Amino acid sequence: MDSRSDSAQLYTPPLNEPAPRELCTDCGVSRMSDPKQCGQACQFIKPNYPAMELQVHGRTRDAAKPDEAFFGPYRRMLQAAMKQPRENAQWTGITTRIGERLLETGAVEAVITMAADPADKWKPRPVLVTRAKDMAQCRGMRMGYAPSLALLEPARAAGFKRIAVIGIPCQIYALRSLEQKLGFERLYAIGTPCSDNTTTEAFHGFLDLLSDKPETITYLEFRADYRVELRFDDGRIKEIPFLLLPISKLPSDFFPITCRTCVDYTNTLADITVGYMAGRGEQWLLVRNERGEELLGLLGDEVRLSEPTSAGKRAAPVKGFLKNTELAAGGLPVRGMPNWLRPFMGWLMPKVGPRGLEFARARVEMKAVETVLHLRRAYKHKMKNMVPAHVWALVKPYGLAPEDDEQRK
Repeated sequence: MDSRSDSAQLYTPPLNEPAPRELCTDCGVSRMSDPKQCGQACQFIKPNYPAMELQVHGRTRDAAKPDEAFFGPYRRMLQAAMKQPRENAQWTGITTRIGERLLETGAVEAVITMAADPADKWKPRPVLVTRAKDMAQCRGMRMGYAPSLALLEPARAAGFKRIAVIGIPCQIYALRSLEQKLGFERLYAIGTPCSDNTTTEAFHGFLDLLSDKPETITYLEFRADYRVELRFDDGRIKEIPFLLLPISKLPSDFFPITCRTCVDYTNTLADITVGYMAGRGEQWLLVRNERGEELLGLLGDEVRLSEPTSAGKRAAPVKGFLKNTELAAGGLPVRGMPNWLRPFMGWLMPKVGPRGLEFARARVEMKAVETVLHLRRAYKHKMKNMVPAHVWALVKPYGLAPEDDEQRK
């Protein structure tokens, strides 16, 4: 039996069990007919970003555009919001609206994305969507692993020749690695940034720390103003400054080592990246190539666009993050400040900390720092292959440099 129904029209074919892997986010490749493709496709084995950027975008990062060192190749960066925000969307619904428009216009025959598992609203379920109106069921954030790429072969077997994939960086890297052999006539990659994932079960433990009625939480978002926003089923909204989050109560392995060693926060191989970091309360778009321009064009005048802004300085927060990550010795970095000072700093950071593009740069540098420190601690023998040159360039200003056995010759 499969999980297709006439009422939902969201199709999840039967999936193989994942092949065992040492470092894996279950993107879905190991569940395909040839699990050995992981050796070619996986971001956590031997990524080659210059070659992949050239393949996807026709060029590598341009040194004359300094922000490409942080965010990868792009044509335009924009701050954006749907003029009419979509109900139950994580932000205003840009990502799912692009999926809708691709199906409405016939540009694709199917969209591979994720929806909520029927048994758990926070658990992601990979789905094939063939009707525009069903994209509404894919709005919102899920936490956990979604083996979306396992749906590529069923999509091809169903006769679909034009598809879109909405995915996070480790999924999109693998998709691009396999794209040419998949044989689709047209493939669009809509990327969302991702820095840290966890299991759905662990995420429920986090929700338990945020509310005495976690089952009533309907929405959670880490915002660029240094706050977490919670929404509840009775309409209440709660905002928690980052510095007041109960991070110290989480298990040290709450975020898996794969997420702590991810080298592609901003999904650089997508045609368009739709995120939040530089959005200043709206969304942040990186239109990366001609196909990305086509995707944005599908929204027409439904979307409000403006130029991103930047404020504050990132160096001190990144240095502080580096120090705390070193002190954590593999656990979660917790700022060493007295409790009485945390509320004040939680109030102050949105006013003086890095904001807009500077916030995005800070987060990318923090992820690069995290990658080097955690790999050096846990998988030093893998560093030579796993850490690309652009990551070493990001951490150099903070005193981190490759040792003799940590860099490709």
